[in-house]
Amino acid sequence: MADPLPYSRDDEKVQPPLKYDEFRASVVRAPTKPLVRIPHTLTETTGPSGKGVWAKLMGPAVMDLTRQHSGEPLGERIVVSGRVLDDHDRPAPNVMIEILQANSCGRYVHEYDQHDAPRDPNFTGAGRVITDSEGRYRFVTIKPGAYPWYNNWNSWRPAHIHFSLAGPAFANRLVTQMYFPGDPLFPLDAIANAVPKEYRHLLVARFDKGTTEPFWALSYQFDFVLRGRAATPMVQ
Repeated sequence: MADPLPYSRDDEKVQPPLKYDEFRASVVRAPTKPLVRIPHTLTETTGPSGKGVWAKLMGPAVMDLTRQHSGEPLGERIVVSGRVLDDHDRPAPNVMIEILQANSCGRYVHEYDQHDAPRDPNFTGAGRVITDSEGRYRFVTIKPGAYPWYNNWNSWRPAHIHFSLAGPAFANRLVTQMYFPGDPLFPLDAIANAVPKEYRHLLVARFDKGTTEPFWALSYQFDFVLRGRAATPMVQ
């Protein structure tokens, strides 16, 4: 077997710092010592691969979050789709993408969330798909609502969707959040503001009329780049 090729390092100018004082939770969880860079070996440059492997490991795909229960969830139905690219701008097939979000009232299904907003018995807010041969993915879901959080006085998180990507190798694992265009809360969000200003647009989806479903759902496009200088910022 040939020596594995290392993946490109992410551009530190694009990625948020591990500690960002405005994001209070990052202060207590950030490492106190410099990170140790390790060389990429076979362990980091390989991972689950092959058609159907993720389905065997994780179960069948769940791409329509509006049809998981006996009734339809409340809120604005939307389509979220796009492509996953590697650090050389090539499509990344067979990438597992997991999605997690609040309901249309801004409340998560988890019992930890005690936000004074209605639960939706027909919306769990979790799904999973595998990218196709062109690196494409597609979810049908409900636009999440904003919700308050304890970062500081009267803080509200803008509407957002959490994404977790497990790519073709362990070194290109990606966890991030997607925001919506025109949200007045986005410029105030401490988590988004951890990303340098000139790169925050990489976290915002693009409204796409071309893929909107007439009389049914608006559509947003959001692409991911797994590694390298153009990598999607990791926002947790």
